Amino acid sequence: MVNEHRSGPVRSTAAREAILDATSRLFHAQGYDRLTIEGIAKEAGVGKQTIYRWWPSRGALIADCLVDGRLIPVDFVVPDTGDLFADVEAWLQSVFRILETTQGQALLQSLVAAAAEDAAVGAHLGGSLGVEQHLSERLRGGIRDGELPEDAPVTQIGRAILGAIIVESLGRESHGPGGIIELIRYLFTR
Repeated sequence: MVNEHRSGPVRSTAAREAILDATSRLFHAQGYDRLTIEGIAKEAGVGKQTIYRWWPSRGALIADCLVDGRLIPVDFVVPDTGDLFADVEAWLQSVFRILETTQGQALLQSLVAAAAEDAAVGAHLGGSLGVEQHLSERLRGGIRDGELPEDAPVTQIGRAILGAIIVESLGRESHGPGGIIELIRYLFTR
């Protein structure tokens, strides 16, 4: 006789997936400010204690959703055409295509609010936009190809670009990536 009752890892995996899915849905529908553990638990069909078993806060839960690609589903790969400036500009254009939509603006604002509450969200935000992996990799390629000095601070350049994206996107009168492209042109011609 086969035991048809779910228990152990299967149940835990199903509950964890339900929680992450519910968090993503509610985050997109309500934003971070109105997101509650109680609401997530109800939406996922689990108890609050189940959520707190894996995540100490809603910020930690949002960070996991970011890592899983549930909030920003686009993979922001930086092309490598041999022209570092053009490649970073193309990446910025793809990021801003998402962030300039009403939903993208609301998403970024909610993520910044979540990052202010929980550092893990901020740490994963750059990863979700491809800063740590793709942009840093392309910047290292720029060093290799002689387009940047050998001592170029790749991590700091990536963070500066991420910061500029966030500041530009949070402004009431966003001007798109133009100002950031000017910054990159300045940085890359030094």
